[in-house]
Amino acid sequence: MTIEIDWIAFLQVFAAALAAAVLVVGFYALGLRMLVRAGRVPVVAPAEFTDAIAVITDKQRRRAEKAAAKAAKKSPLTDGQKRFALVAAYGAFALCALAVLGGLLLIVFGH
Repeated sequence: MTIEIDWIAFLQVFAAALAAAVLVVGFYALGLRMLVRAGRVPVVAPAEFTDAIAVITDKQRRRAEKAAAKAAKKSPLTDGQKRFALVAAYGAFALCALAVLGGLLLIVFGH
């Protein structure tokens, strides 16, 4: 009994996985960048874990929120440019979600 590997199929799966990873990460990074350009810097409080290595304090979180608000006020963009950046951010997040959904649909229905 010999095992035959279809190397062409392997390369197709590898290329599809690589392209999907680049698309998802790229759209997510673009969405975050546009969100920051729109003046909506995401500040997320960390979850409290009992075995966490480093958790920021409330003082550090307040300082980060204050810095984000200050940076949003100093933005040189006009209101129209900020609105466009916000729409572009939501569009990039939507494309990221569509790429993930497309991959899931391909897994579920594509076999």
